[in-house]
Amino acid sequence: MAFDEYGRDPHHRRPRRGLHHEGRGDGDPRSGMGRRRGKIFDAKELQLVLLSLIAEAPRHGYELIRDIEERTNGAYAPSPGMVYPTLTLLADMGHAEEAETSGARKTFAATEAGKAVLAEEAEQLGALMDRLSMLAERTERVDAAPVRRAIGNLRSAIRGRLSREGVTEDTIFAVAQLIDEAAGKIERLK
Repeated sequence: MAFDEYGRDPHHRRPRRGLHHEGRGDGDPRSGMGRRRGKIFDAKELQLVLLSLIAEAPRHGYELIRDIEERTNGAYAPSPGMVYPTLTLLADMGHAEEAETSGARKTFAATEAGKAVLAEEAEQLGALMDRLSMLAERTERVDAAPVRRAIGNLRSAIRGRLSREGVTEDTIFAVAQLIDEAAGKIERLK
């Protein structure tokens, strides 16, 4: 294997900086822990959802983002970087067109070809809209704000205790044991 003068593999692909990497954390709707702007739909699915919404009524991108956010009770809002290019793509495909607008924002409406696509993909669209409804229901069932607050308190207490001078290995093990005990009790909750 050949390496460059800095000892790096020239064929190694590094992740590009600035990209949003998804994971299950405090903002993931699957964890029930608050609003998330990550990826719930793939590109084709988002096309169908947006096309469906502009078939209901002509809208601009910001209105679409807010509509989806409302439909999920704040659990998900697609990013402008996903919505606006998708609207442009739908227009390029002939499924959407710019509607008459009174402001600076481009408003899009579904074309007859777009409505035909919606009719063909009605079953998949139904499943996608059900996904939005499930996110909304999950958000209603679980208001995790008290849990997020408690996790923040725990994090602060741990940092405060472990940042003091004279922390011993025994203290670190005792903190870890307390966290493990709490985790075990949480897992056993009914």
